[in-house]
Amino acid sequence: MAHDGQDVTMHTSIILDNLLELTAAAVAPVDAVLEKAVTSVRALVSADGRVSAALIEQHQTAAHGLAWLATYAQALRQMQKWADKLSGEGRFGETEQLIHQIAFGEYLWQIYGGIQMNQGEMLRLQDLGLSQDDMRDMMDPAIMALTQGGNTQNARTRLVELMQEHSANITVGASGLVEELEMIREQFRRYAVEKVEPFAHDWHLNDELIPMEVINELAEMGVFGLTIPEEHGGFGLSKASMCVVSEELSRGYIGVGSLGTRSEIAAELIIAGGTDEQKAKWLPRIASAETLPTAVFTEPNTGSDLGSLRTRAVKDGDDYKITGNKTWITHAARTHVMTLLARTDPNTTDYRGLSMFLAEKTPGTDENPFPTEGMTGGEIEVLGYRGMKEYELGFDGFEVKGENLLGGEEGKGFKQLMETFESARIQTAARAIGVAQSALDISMQYAQDRKQFGKALINFPRVSSKLAMMAVELMVARQLTYFSAFEKDEGRRCDVEAGMAKLLGARVAWAAADNGLQIHGGNGFALEYKISRVLCDARILNIFEGAAEIQAQVISRRLLG
Repeated sequence: MAHDGQDVTMHTSIILDNLLELTAAAVAPVDAVLEKAVTSVRALVSADGRVSAALIEQHQTAAHGLAWLATYAQALRQMQKWADKLSGEGRFGETEQLIHQIAFGEYLWQIYGGIQMNQGEMLRLQDLGLSQDDMRDMMDPAIMALTQGGNTQNARTRLVELMQEHSANITVGASGLVEELEMIREQFRRYAVEKVEPFAHDWHLNDELIPMEVINELAEMGVFGLTIPEEHGGFGLSKASMCVVSEELSRGYIGVGSLGTRSEIAAELIIAGGTDEQKAKWLPRIASAETLPTAVFTEPNTGSDLGSLRTRAVKDGDDYKITGNKTWITHAARTHVMTLLARTDPNTTDYRGLSMFLAEKTPGTDENPFPTEGMTGGEIEVLGYRGMKEYELGFDGFEVKGENLLGGEEGKGFKQLMETFESARIQTAARAIGVAQSALDISMQYAQDRKQFGKALINFPRVSSKLAMMAVELMVARQLTYFSAFEKDEGRRCDVEAGMAKLLGARVAWAAADNGLQIHGGNGFALEYKISRVLCDARILNIFEGAAEIQAQVISRRLLG
């Protein structure tokens, strides 16, 4: 094994001997530490033999830290599955081996020394109530070999050399997906390169809506009906295919990659909770993009606390009248139908009195964005994620047909919405991968082109190390996201897996954008450089579709039982 500071004459010496045996052996000790952590935190947050919500809040760092530890453990398990699969297929080449050893070397060290929940919050095992004795599992010989020799400067440098040699490849290292999904990836990568990337920065700088031409082209390519069953006008494809499409479109521009999210959420709501009549009416229209939906859930004073929504829906004959305020509504002006959550039982103050509506509206124009009677709206100016725009909406006696109460039954709205969270978070994790990949693409090119002190930036070890870690963490986030999609496709509950994918993916995207801007130096701070946009776009990923803290809460509650 070559160490930092030594002259490396043979590239193969950078890769650890018996790598797959070492990484396989490292998984069980991590799981053992996780098991001890679950026991420790459960004792901390339990009263009278039951897990207490009040104690989870009191010990929030421990509870949320447990979620991060579990996410790392799952990430390493999925990386091992990826490596074993590629090895079995004879496709575990030098690039893949380097990604694998660096990922294990880095994540094992972080588990032992401190997991970065964000820039200012480090989770250490003692925060979970573990003693030094409890941590001895991390002194396993395989873990020691990987932490000492896995993530070295020489390994990172060699990985970036390979990235330059194989720059025509769509991903750094084989994704591990089947050929059909890779063909879908290639199709959408070509589209993004031709029709999205050349224009995305101007859309952002001018704060323009993504042109309808793009929406129409995506509709022709099947984006809006991707996972809608064929009998309802869709393609009936897998959530894994949705990941690949979202990834590559978001790599071009997060706004384009996110166009399908609203259709995904609306379709999921209708498939899971709609009547046969609602499915027959709405799903084919959503699949063809004849109907563009928007999600209208959040309110000014509730944020993540959706159970306490105040917007009221009052029965008026057979129909309803909606009164209240909503905020952070994406793509609201252009759309035809709102999946709108409102309170139908005025005697409730929690989730039990909420109902979901398919509220029809007339699409607006630039001059009159909200022409429908009983509805007003104003734009929220935002840092990034601009291509669909964000709005505040006001409803005053806004009419919704009774037939558009989702499922035809009041009081089911929150449960119906919860059933969409898995798909929405898997899709958001895929968007995060796309944004991170965009940061890597832009930064790699800049580091090759920009000369300083007589050589290209990419030849400086700390620059190449940043690029290498982007590529490595991208693959880790990819495998976690694909795993959650496979679980969903198999019909298994995957709220924890989807939450983990979104939790890690959002952090990876922000780190990639931030390090990408650092590689650009002062130029990165200039609006004319694309990395400035990617930084703004990346920041929202840790907030929407459930903030990082909410993801951690969901994961920890499930782990603690």
